[in-house]
This record gives sequence, C-alpha cells and structure tokens, in this order.
Amino acid sequence: MSLKKSIIIIALILLIDQISKIYIKTHFTLYESLDVFSWFKIYFIENDGMAWGTKISDFVSFISDRTAKVILTLFRVVAIFGIGYWLHNATKNKSSRVLILAIALIFAGALGNIIDSVFYGVLFEDSINQVAVFMPETGGYDSLLHGKVVDMLYFPLFEIDLPQWFPFYGGKRFNFFEPVFNIADMAISTGFIMLIVFNKRAFPKKTN
Repeated sequence: MSLKKSIIIIALILLIDQISKIYIKTHFTLYESLDVFSWFKIYFIENDGMAWGTKISDFVSFISDRTAKVILTLFRVVAIFGIGYWLHNATKNKSSRVLILAIALIFAGALGNIIDSVFYGVLFEDSINQVAVFMPETGGYDSLLHGKVVDMLYFPLFEIDLPQWFPFYGGKRFNFFEPVFNIADMAISTGFIMLIVFNKRAFPKKTN
C-alpha cells in the first residue's frame, strides 16, 4: 500500500470522526442519549483524553487532572510524530499491506482524539445543560490543550446480576459493553487488533 493511499484512509477516518463529534457536540447536551436500537445508543459524554471513555483520574492521583491532561496531550502529540515516521518508513520500505493499514488506522485515531484534546476547549462552549455553540463569541469552555474528547457510541448489549461468589464484582450488576467510545477509538483498536491477529502477515520473516 502506498503512502498516498494511506493518507486517503487517514483523511476519511478523520473526516468521519470529526463530523460525528461536531454533530454530537452541537446537537446534544452532555449525558443526553438517543436509543437507536435496544443494544445501541448514542450517548454523549466527554473525557480528558483517555480511550474508551476512561478518565485520567482513574489512573493518576498524585498530580492534578489539569496537569495530567496537558502531559497526556503533549505525549500524544510526540507519539503521533513517531507513528507518522513509522508509517512513512513502512510505505517507503514496501512493508506488508496489513502493517501499513494498521499503522494508518492507529495514526488516524490518535490524531482524531488529539484534535479534541488540543482545540475543542477553545472552539466550543461547555455542553453542561446546554447545546454547545461552535466558535462562540464569548470564547470556549477552556484553554488550548485542555479540550475534552467527545465520545458517543454506546453498546449495552446485555446486563446481568453477578452472583455473590463472583470475584471482585459479586452481587453487582454487570453491563456488557459498558465503555462509550468514538470513531477514533475504533480506528486505534482495529489497528492494534490487526497487528496482534495478523502478526505474521504484518511482520513477515525475511527469507535469505
């Protein structure tokens, strides 16, 4: 796969990702949901930049959320350059189509969420109890690098009450699948799954 085709794939994913996020942000209030099917909902939440609806505070407790947010965003910006360099080398060296496609998906997903983290704070109003306006005259809900990632895809396929003897979660109600995510998260996950499942095709052994 050529670099040109990879760029087209990245551009398409970014376009779909950002259109879906902007639509949700400008048509839904925070935590508003819409039932599409019994097993699929559009559910608008925001997070500080972790994947699949998780929060920074779930993993880091010794520094403030705002500081952790900036660190995470800057790390992602650096990482995206590394992934881009990897993609460039893979296409230049004519690596396997599976590897190039997987890298392109990971790059597109990472860049999609970086856009939210870097710019959404200054581009949108807050979504709490109101539908946000794009480019409000009074300014956005936060400063550069402090934007929140928009998630909206929710698949509560089924719920069960776990028995008391079940380790850690005994007696609690279990919801599968609980995380809320976006198109960018799907692209990243798909890319990593491809590298794991099709590892031998992605990294074929060179023959002498």
